[in-house]
Amino acid sequence: MTDQTNTPKPAAKTAKRTAGAIAMAALLAAIFITPVIIDDQFVYHIFITICIFAGLSTAWNIVGGFAGQLSLGHAIFYGIGAYAGIMLTNIGISPWIGMFAGAGIAAAVAAIISYPCFRLHGPFFALSTIALLEVFRVLALHFRDFTGGATGMMIPLNIGWEWMVFRERLPALIIAFGMMCFILAVAWWIRSHRLGFQLVATRERESAARAAGVGTVKVRLFAVSISAALTAMMGTFHGMYLTFIEPESAFSLAFSIQIAMFALIGGLGTVFGPLLGAVLLVPLTEFARGALGAEAIGLHGFVYGAVLVLVVIFIPNGLMGLVGRWFTSRTATTGTQAAEISTPDEVRTFTPPEPGEEIMRVRNLNKHFGGLHVTNDVSFTLREGEILGLIGPNGAGKTTLFNMISGFLDADSGTVEVKGPDGKWHSPTNPADFATLGVGRTFQIVQPFAAMTVEENIMVGAFHRYPHVDDARAAARRTAEKMGLAPYLHAEASSLTIGGLKRLEVARVMAMEPRVLLLDEVMAGINQSDVRRAIDLMLSIRDEGVSIIAIEHVMQAVMSLSDHVIVLSSGEVIAEGKPRAVVEDPQVIEAYLGKEFTHA
Repeated sequence: MTDQTNTPKPAAKTAKRTAGAIAMAALLAAIFITPVIIDDQFVYHIFITICIFAGLSTAWNIVGGFAGQLSLGHAIFYGIGAYAGIMLTNIGISPWIGMFAGAGIAAAVAAIISYPCFRLHGPFFALSTIALLEVFRVLALHFRDFTGGATGMMIPLNIGWEWMVFRERLPALIIAFGMMCFILAVAWWIRSHRLGFQLVATRERESAARAAGVGTVKVRLFAVSISAALTAMMGTFHGMYLTFIEPESAFSLAFSIQIAMFALIGGLGTVFGPLLGAVLLVPLTEFARGALGAEAIGLHGFVYGAVLVLVVIFIPNGLMGLVGRWFTSRTATTGTQAAEISTPDEVRTFTPPEPGEEIMRVRNLNKHFGGLHVTNDVSFTLREGEILGLIGPNGAGKTTLFNMISGFLDADSGTVEVKGPDGKWHSPTNPADFATLGVGRTFQIVQPFAAMTVEENIMVGAFHRYPHVDDARAAARRTAEKMGLAPYLHAEASSLTIGGLKRLEVARVMAMEPRVLLLDEVMAGINQSDVRRAIDLMLSIRDEGVSIIAIEHVMQAVMSLSDHVIVLSSGEVIAEGKPRAVVEDPQVIEAYLGKEFTHA
């Protein structure tokens, strides 16, 4: 299939990545070489500070950018690392060991305090992190025997690499630069592997990520633990570099916000955005402090705020967004005019199966919302290779039923059983269990991962079966070919039409290789030609042996697709059977179709 769209071509995308990698390598080299060439103590300090804040902000970005959890209490982990390093140094243990001890403590603390906080959303999560930061500050003030209380702690001035204390600035620059590069490498590895894709998917659409089999809480805990450990490691070095630490600065809200600001200004959720933010802001504030002295106290807050306002207004995607657009314009002419997307080497063929053995059993499902009885003793059976149509008027309880048979909503009573690949019947209780048993679903309102490309969206589903990136990418491309999305692989999902988004959502689920597919109004809002294509697509999916339950209001689709139809009204099953028999049922006509349908 030849790509005739205006989507980014693979060659142009590769050229852009190559140019970006060269530019970042040049920037990193400049950060290290510039102070060495100038050989000025103040310039050394500025570039050491750039490395420290770039590392801290990159570590924060793993949870705040990739996972979308706005932590404003990240100084907790910085303070743990700083205190661990200095306390161990004071008893004769090298801060190189204290660094890893602090990282382990910070990771454990992060997992413990974040697990309950992840139940909070939006500003409530951010407020909870601020409250926890204040708790740690007060604890540090209270346990003065360990922390020195309000007077703080000094380090013993043992000079040498073993103690991270030097008379010259160059060794400190080497350590800060090396740690920054290590943290950048960790962030890059995470973003380019399965964990990174799942974190971004969780950030964009948590319910869709859960439907794709992503353990959203688990991946967030991984992210916050890694982020905390890296933050603590840099905190240990920074404490040794400052030679002094005290609670007000170690567990400072202003410091936490400062760390987040570099990522927000540089490009939230990007690997190198925090580095660009630090490169821009640190020299501005440090030179201002050096020039104005005491008059510049608090000036850094003004600078950060002013730059943030300008970025939000003029470049909302941050400095990385601006750089990305520049590289796109520079490399646009290097791509081919049309990209050839080859079909898989091996194409499987299927014979349309007759409905076989039972694969899902729903028995007496009931759900109340207050005094409203949404579903009332709903029961049905789905067979292998069968398309089961679920119709009914608005408010009949169809989507509530879908949520219960996919694990998103607990039933008040009743059971849902799914036959697993092992041939045994299971009673799953959450979306991950349903996904493991081969049950995938779409949503009534499409839920794409807007910040990802079409290919990456489908890969999130493919990761359920293929944990390695290359395997998941290959599976995503095979699925895209089947779904007619191959020409749009490198386009952002947000650029698709509503019909394309619905196909994308089906493709993401099909990449999971489900045995049962739950379709929630995938044909609503699309034109007649797209309806016909969607019907053909659903039939081809059924021909692969996938059982389908489809909620649909488009009667053309219900009649063309369904082997069996169930009609819900006011939460009760009022009719079921073959499509033609159901639509002629007087109860159905009265409750849903209207009498005029019988005369059509």
